Amino acid sequence: MTEDKDNKLKLEYPCTWIYKIIGVDQDEMSSAVREIIQDRSCSITLSRLSKNARYCCLNVAVTVESESHRQSIYEAMKSNPAIKIIL
Repeated sequence: MTEDKDNKLKLEYPCTWIYKIIGVDQDEMSSAVREIIQDRSCSITLSRLSKNARYCCLNVAVTVESESHRQSIYEAMKSNPAIKIIL
């Protein structure tokens, strides 16, 4: 990972990318991620719970092959109703 002259992040693929996802139900979010990732291996770990445990944040680490692959996973997660926010 490097920055170019315009201070834009330049990734070298394949690489591991970590998505942070926020939602209400940890099991539903994990199931949604596994459905999106399909046969690729990924690591899903609990990052934190909100103060009243209404929301949870998960880290999803997956190897992405290209910028378009990284974006397609992002868009699929963004459109899934179990995932409220993706970073």
